[in-house]
Amino acid sequence: MHIRRNPRPAHPIAPPRHRRSRTGGALLAAAALVVSACSAGSGSPGTTAEAAVLPALPKATPAALSPYYGQKLSWRGCGVPGFECATMKAPLDYDKPDDGDVRLAVARKKATGSGKALGSLLVNPGGPGGSAIGYLQAYAGIGYPAEVRARYDMVAVDPRGVARSAPVECLDGRDMDAYTQTDTTPDDEEETEDLVAAFQKFAEGCGADSPELLRHVSTVEAARDMDILRAALGDEKLTYVGASYGTFLGATYAGLFPDRVGRLVLDGAMDPSLPARRTSLDQTAGFETAFQSFARDCVQQSDCPLGTKAGEVGTNLKAFFEKLDARPIPTGDVDGRKLGESLATTGVIAAMYDEGAWAQLREALTSAMEENDGAGLLVLSDSYYERDADARYANLMFANAAVNCLDLPAAFSSPDQVRDALPEFEKASPVFGEGLAWASLNCAYWPVGATGEPHRITAKGAAPIVVVGTTRDPATPYRWARALAAQLSSARLLTYEGDGHTAYGRGSVCIDSTINAYLLRGTPPAKGKRCS
Repeated sequence: MHIRRNPRPAHPIAPPRHRRSRTGGALLAAAALVVSACSAGSGSPGTTAEAAVLPALPKATPAALSPYYGQKLSWRGCGVPGFECATMKAPLDYDKPDDGDVRLAVARKKATGSGKALGSLLVNPGGPGGSAIGYLQAYAGIGYPAEVRARYDMVAVDPRGVARSAPVECLDGRDMDAYTQTDTTPDDEEETEDLVAAFQKFAEGCGADSPELLRHVSTVEAARDMDILRAALGDEKLTYVGASYGTFLGATYAGLFPDRVGRLVLDGAMDPSLPARRTSLDQTAGFETAFQSFARDCVQQSDCPLGTKAGEVGTNLKAFFEKLDARPIPTGDVDGRKLGESLATTGVIAAMYDEGAWAQLREALTSAMEENDGAGLLVLSDSYYERDADARYANLMFANAAVNCLDLPAAFSSPDQVRDALPEFEKASPVFGEGLAWASLNCAYWPVGATGEPHRITAKGAAPIVVVGTTRDPATPYRWARALAAQLSSARLLTYEGDGHTAYGRGSVCIDSTINAYLLRGTPPAKGKRCS
């Protein structure tokens, strides 16, 4: 599916880089990326009532885990002014804690104020696969509201399998370049076989690199790691801000350890009760909602290359994608990459995460459509994939698939199932539906079986939890925020009426002041609170 991403990625979208969502090749990884899992179970979309309830762990810490909970972190310089780093140990397999450790990278920036500190504030930007440490050092540790940073030690841990914490690796740069260019809208059996082969090669690469680790990178295990970190930091309760997929991680923590919940903000919320297919379908509709918002804005601008009426923007873009499918255009890339349909689609999807990127998208589309120059859309696509100028990819896409494919059973098990679902996906999004449906096939070939399943999370007994939803969020549709808030027994839903992915730190004084009051004073928003 897609990746779950954050409000402020470690790098902004343009030349710097990135966003989260995941469609296929782009759409390939993309679809694995956006928000929740690879895809969904093979049956009907499950409902909240049908989903299982995540069982809670015993309140007492098992004796075998005591060495982990009792560890002391040894802080050292990170090479980034103002930040410290440490390494934390966690059991690779919580069911067999004597069978070895996984080492997790942790970073923090001490509270800047001279007054009484409130403890640690753990942050996670989403993904799965986004580096929490990168996010902390590039944004949260220096860009969160000053009053929050004054009272909290800002802390991040890269989850297992991600970035600095035993990263999953699958393909080298050249192979990833080929993977991201794979056609995710196959026109015939030969192209379908090529797409399946790409999924298989990606999965085999991940399995060859770290076969044992792949069995232990689930969200449940990452949430249990966070509880060990909470103890190592000396905090009685966990205070946490999670964005996009980070909301699923935070909600999972609350379900496992409701008595240890302090102040939790879940921004750009996911619905854990949905199977992967339904998640993929909902997300497809979410991107269509965001795209229609872009279309209405585009036709009001003097430089919109997609028409003068909002109703024709999607038709014209789809026609452009089809031209690229038949004949990719030059990009000036030193590695000889051309802009085909998959890379172009990923570039457009990347810009849907933040309305601040719409002007950049219009410029990139104008260059591609009128000047036969695909460089601008390639920049957007590379930002999404976290590919640098030297053809090196961050492990985002690798970790994303590893977590997603473990957390939920695959959405589809065969190309025939995808074909059967195409009408439903194309109805949800005439522009993106076909590619996102095929991208949801990726987990069908994963070398490790899923250990998770759709489930409701109630976290009965937890302190008030703030769930934030944006009405036109592309990657985590607003309906998911409402669903999660309805499941969590102590949740308060905070609504942002606007565009883009997530809400905190995006410029709404109403949103920011409400969340700040909760983090600093423990005051949750009023019921039904809405901001713009």
